Amino acid sequence: MFVAVLGLVPRWFPARRVPLITQLTTILGQLGQILSAVPFLVLLHHAGWSTAFGLAAAGGALVALLAAAVVRNAPAGGWSPAPSMSAREMGRQLREVWGRPGTRLGFFGHMGTQFSMMVFALLWGVPYLESAQHLSGSAAGALMTLFVLCMICIGPVVGMLTSRHPMRRSWLLLAVIAADAVTWTAVLAFPGPAPRWLLVLLVVVLSAGGPGSVVGFDIARTSNPRPNLGVAQSIVNMGGFSATLLVLALMGGIMTAMGGFTPEAFRVAWLVQYPVWLAAVIGVLVMRRQARRADAARGVAPRPPRDVLARLSATR
Repeated sequence: MFVAVLGLVPRWFPARRVPLITQLTTILGQLGQILSAVPFLVLLHHAGWSTAFGLAAAGGALVALLAAAVVRNAPAGGWSPAPSMSAREMGRQLREVWGRPGTRLGFFGHMGTQFSMMVFALLWGVPYLESAQHLSGSAAGALMTLFVLCMICIGPVVGMLTSRHPMRRSWLLLAVIAADAVTWTAVLAFPGPAPRWLLVLLVVVLSAGGPGSVVGFDIARTSNPRPNLGVAQSIVNMGGFSATLLVLALMGGIMTAMGGFTPEAFRVAWLVQYPVWLAAVIGVLVMRRQARRADAARGVAPRPPRDVLARLSATR
């Protein structure tokens, strides 16, 4: 569904606003995490499972009806259905889209920026904070709430940077990956529990992974013709989630082999992230070079750094 929503954005908004609108769309999705963490939990405790999930299902049905009644593929006259295609044509289109360097750049960028925050938020973050860092359940919950709030705040900033400096999007990806790796290294270097301020910093840095991964979608958007956008963004989406599933499974296997949720088992398990970051950085650097060559062949060249600094100074 998220990829389908991303496909609607460039049909309704000018190209210069697409990165920011995409980030705002992602933020609206993240609000669901807050709703599930606070009011839904209260409802679950007071009304029971059947009532809570029944109301959640009813809310989903209501949103589906509103989408059917209100949402359109594009402004009137701005969209026509794509022609049907055979399985062979689908395979040809997949190969063609993957063959574009910009698609692969978005794939590796999405992979490197998203997986660490997804592994932390989906499964291993709370057990790690409670078992290895000796935080209470309420303290761990507060950090997870901070995680979502920071993601909401960082998203528009990343969107505006993406819009203003489209030729420097790969640097945003590399900056997020570097911040993740450096902060995790600092946390794991402590023989015992890390200082509370460092755990807060870890959560803030990890929260940038969501907005950072959306940059990968934007790179794929500008590297593919509109008829291929759905395929391109779906391929990019596979980057982060494939790496997430791999790291989740490997960490679980390591901790099982080392006796469960012990501080030492978690410390070793989190090291699985580093080869994935390395692969993502290599992929970004190699694909960025290929994408720039492709842009140069089309007559599109990135602005030199001094021009970017001049624009920043003029903005100030």
